[in-house]
Amino acid sequence: MGKIAIVTDSNSGITQRQAKVMGIYVLPMPFFINGDMYFEDITLTQEEFYQRLMEDADISTSQPSPADVMELWDDILKEYEEVIHIPMSSGLSSSCETALSLAQDYEGRVHVVDNQRISITQRQSVLDAMKMIEKGMSAKEIVDVLMAEKLEASIYITVDTLKYLKKGGRVTAAGAALGTVLNIKPVLQIQGQKLDAYAKVRGFKAAKKKMLDAIDKDMTKRFAGKKVMLMAAYTCTAEEAQEWKAEIEARFPGYEVYMDPLSLSVSCHIGPGSMAIACCKEIDR
Repeated sequence: MGKIAIVTDSNSGITQRQAKVMGIYVLPMPFFINGDMYFEDITLTQEEFYQRLMEDADISTSQPSPADVMELWDDILKEYEEVIHIPMSSGLSSSCETALSLAQDYEGRVHVVDNQRISITQRQSVLDAMKMIEKGMSAKEIVDVLMAEKLEASIYITVDTLKYLKKGGRVTAAGAALGTVLNIKPVLQIQGQKLDAYAKVRGFKAAKKKMLDAIDKDMTKRFAGKKVMLMAAYTCTAEEAQEWKAEIEARFPGYEVYMDPLSLSVSCHIGPGSMAIACCKEIDR
């Protein structure tokens, strides 16, 4: 019997195929599209999602059912002693709160980490947990570290259109119309529980510079003297994403930049054409 298994959800950006290679487990997040349920990376691909989004389909996010969560845990616990479950931020979905409640019935064998991350920073938490398992740390020790480091990360996002922020109620119809006319590009931030406004600038070029400046500030002030990792995410085309990655590498030479498509749970609120950059403090335990 193995000692500790890691579970996350598809908001981490880790695909089912990658999970098998990594030796972890990924819960697919459910989406309702025009009333029909789909599961990310199972019955819904990235390409299909964006096609339906651009067709103005009625898309809403949901959470894995308690039965699906428990069934996965039960299967894993036949082979492992304990489970570390790393869901998306509790501030962005109730799936974390549900998992915390369900774990109470597992007599300490399931540990749910509410470390308030999503997408590429959530993925990094999974990688950090894997490294700590390799070092022989206990499940409790790993959870304590992940929780202690939970706010040591930032994501900055800019959007191509205000349409989806308007649909989600984050921008008024009048504000979206004026912003479109003036070419206003909001820069959003995820640092902790929720998706918040960070800045507003004119044009995509200025938005990208604002994000790079924000990361530079984090690296030189928040994380001064500490090792950090740089990551990027996107809902734009692959070609635009590679150009964005090249811009990041030019601004921060010597850093290896990991890039992934942005989580669909965030994407449905910001739409296609978006770019993001993130940094995480490297865990040295």
